[in-house]
Amino acid sequence: MKQMIQIIRKADVEKEYVHVLKLELDYELASLFDAMQQKDDHQISKSKQRLQEIHVELEALHAL
Repeated sequence: MKQMIQIIRKADVEKEYVHVLKLELDYELASLFDAMQQKDDHQISKSKQRLQEIHVELEALHAL
C-alpha cells in the first residue's frame, strides 16, 4: 500500500513539474518575441538557450 501511495505522489509531483515547465515555456516564448521585436541579440540568445533547456527537460519527462 505504501508503495502505491509513493507511486501516486511521484506521478503528481511529475505532473506539477511538467505544468510549471510549460508555464515557463510560455513565458520564455513571450520573452523571445519581445527580444526579437526590440532586436536585443543578447536576450534572444538567452531565451533560445533557456527554451532548449526546457525542451530537454520536457523530453526527459516524456511530456512533449
